[in-house]
Amino acid sequence: MDRRFLNVILLGFGFMFVFTAFQTMGNIEKTILDSISQDDATFTGDGYTSLAIIYATLAICNWLAPSVITFTGPRGAMIIGACTYLFFIISFLFPRTWLLYAASVLIGAGAAAIWTGQGNYLTVNSDADTISRNSGVFWAMLQCSLFFGNLFVFIKFQGKTHIDEHTRNVVFGSLTAVCALGIVFLLILRPARRAPAIDDVKSEMAATEGESAMDAFRGAIRLFCTGDMLLLSLAFIYTGVELSFFSGVYSPSIGFTLSMGDNVKQLVGLSGVFIGLGEVLGGALFGILGSKTTRWGRDPVVIMGYLIHMTSFFLIFINLPNVAPFGDTWDVSYISPSPYLAMLCSFLLGFGDACYNTQIYSILGSKYADNSTSAFALFKFTQSLAAAACFFYSSKALLSVQLGVLAVLGTVGTAAFCRVEWAARARARARAIEADDKLSPATHALAENALHYD
Repeated sequence: MDRRFLNVILLGFGFMFVFTAFQTMGNIEKTILDSISQDDATFTGDGYTSLAIIYATLAICNWLAPSVITFTGPRGAMIIGACTYLFFIISFLFPRTWLLYAASVLIGAGAAAIWTGQGNYLTVNSDADTISRNSGVFWAMLQCSLFFGNLFVFIKFQGKTHIDEHTRNVVFGSLTAVCALGIVFLLILRPARRAPAIDDVKSEMAATEGESAMDAFRGAIRLFCTGDMLLLSLAFIYTGVELSFFSGVYSPSIGFTLSMGDNVKQLVGLSGVFIGLGEVLGGALFGILGSKTTRWGRDPVVIMGYLIHMTSFFLIFINLPNVAPFGDTWDVSYISPSPYLAMLCSFLLGFGDACYNTQIYSILGSKYADNSTSAFALFKFTQSLAAAACFFYSSKALLSVQLGVLAVLGTVGTAAFCRVEWAARARARARAIEADDKLSPATHALAENALHYD
């Protein structure tokens, strides 16, 4: 294990613990805030609104993140961002509507810093041979957060139809401690030393040395306006909408479907566990096979994710009632709601999401290795803006409408990603042919000299 891969492992542990706290909260926020509202009439905070504020703030602040990193560096940005996650979790111990929304704004700004710093740090610790492996390993470790956090919630919510104050505080206190542990791992990250990359790709840290904050901002704008980045943005939009759906809408919809049984609330946590299993399996699989998937192209993995997601959307459509995202309901859909089918769909949503995100990380880390800070900031901007939009309409749109939006955006986003990947391969083949043609005259001359001497 070399120094750079050890950095990736430490990065994975830091994010795994920080996001064990946040992703678990995101999964249960709608359910748990409804319970708080029932106990305290003065509390009017809404889970969908909180999540929408988080992702909208994240989208806006992503434009400033490259400029911030020119001052703090990637490690400093990640530590600052992680502290805002800690504050967000602590705020739930003191349920106040204004505090919930203020913490949502703060964590949105912190998320822009932590994710842009992560993209930069991962890139400078990778090269063309290791970026797919490192992306897959990081993604698998990150998504372990869904597994551990939601398994804890599944146990704590067992047999409950209402989440009482004691149970809530135990969950919040435990998640606070876990988030603090993640910050410790980020504090011990070591400076990155980028090895020489293939095709003379320069280290971003060297390329941006002395760069001003305004230069970083202008560079992000210029990059966003390029043809490939605009196409990739369509894929980013889809990942944002499906992220908000599986992380904040789908699991609560299961918990609101009362015809699934008396323990339906604990299925919210179990759904998160199965989403996490799908994410971890996908990340580990594409991390181990990273070199092979890069050789054959990233598009087969993305197309597989697309087919898996379309299957899961259909199964969700026939399994859950149309009004499930809005609150407790006894309605049924085309079949009697099945907890087993719901958990299968959770797994498929997680696995398909891993297909998309590992390949997006891979293409950004290789194609934009010399400008990774801006590339990852733009990725998070587009993804977060789409996620915020989804949370804003989630409280109004029927489940069938949300699934229809996902199907359309998934089709467009997958086609756009494949277009960029195919164009990149065509350019690589053209360069190879051109290089071969330049060598041909010299090769012929050598052959003629050999015949002459014979």
